Amino acid sequence: MFDSLSDKLQGIFKNLRGFGKLTEKNVADALREVRLALLEADVNYKVAKDFIERTKQRALGQEVLTSITPGQQIIKIVHDELVALMAGGEEETRALPQGNWMMVGLHGCGKTTTCGKLAKLLAKQGRKPLLVACDVHRPAAIDQLETLGKQLGIPVFSLRGETDVVNIARQVTAFAQSQNHDVVIFDTAGRLHIDGELVQELVRMRDALTPQEILLVADAATGQEAVNIVEHFDKALNITGIVLTKLDGDARGGAALSMRAVTGKPIRFAGVGEKLDDLEPFYAERMAGRILGMGDVVSLVEKAQDAFDAKKAEELQEKIADQSLNLEDFLSQLQQLKKLGPL
Repeated sequence: MFDSLSDKLQGIFKNLRGFGKLTEKNVADALREVRLALLEADVNYKVAKDFIERTKQRALGQEVLTSITPGQQIIKIVHDELVALMAGGEEETRALPQGNWMMVGLHGCGKTTTCGKLAKLLAKQGRKPLLVACDVHRPAAIDQLETLGKQLGIPVFSLRGETDVVNIARQVTAFAQSQNHDVVIFDTAGRLHIDGELVQELVRMRDALTPQEILLVADAATGQEAVNIVEHFDKALNITGIVLTKLDGDARGGAALSMRAVTGKPIRFAGVGEKLDDLEPFYAERMAGRILGMGDVVSLVEKAQDAFDAKKAEELQEKIADQSLNLEDFLSQLQQLKKLGPL
């Protein structure tokens, strides 16, 4: 998603590293290039302008001019500002609450699939999620959610033929309590664009449920329009966070950097692929590291911990020690490595 922006920023910083001493002129030249790179990546104009202004003030301060490695110090400042841009100074990790979760968004943004991915992520954390089909307008939506539920081994509540979402919401509450489900994820209806009918339905549903989380699922490839969509939904529903989908795509991705700054709402999760495992909590610091080409070792280690079987690793270690490793063991190693996906 951020490949183009990442390449441009790394090229700019490569030149900066060569300077033994920074002057106001070469800082201004470098930041002008950074601003152009941000605008070309579809970052909101005002967000890009404020970002450069803040970075410039810090870069021309004593902390850079007296630094032994001023070029690297500027890279650190840009990294810190990127983190602030995407996290807004809020603590990124917070406990995921129990109760009702409403998933909202436009048609085609990957909302139903994200509901399944989120349920799997919560189940991994020891929760007992329940999926609820509340998209009563799209005939295939209930079938899609039920198929996802079967694949994941997570129950799906649906009332076929019922068109009143408030009635579905009321009936599912008693069912969830009787089955001890601590998180109930509601897959709501979408439209190709925001209209009054959709908003009214979602508002009625919110009032009936009083959800702990209202997450807007936004397609990161939508560009600047994604920021407008987030603003509209937030105004109507007061959303608690954003789930960015299709971060593995080849779009410019600048809208993802703008959302937090424009709306004040945190990005909570990121969809990084099509598989049901490809949803991860959004960490601004790690994303900033990826954009600036610093890598994201922490996420790789977490992924490896999920993919590798610790018991098998110990057995393998013993076999290597006593020289009894065979081709079957080697195959087992390769299969575990394959679970990580492309490195």
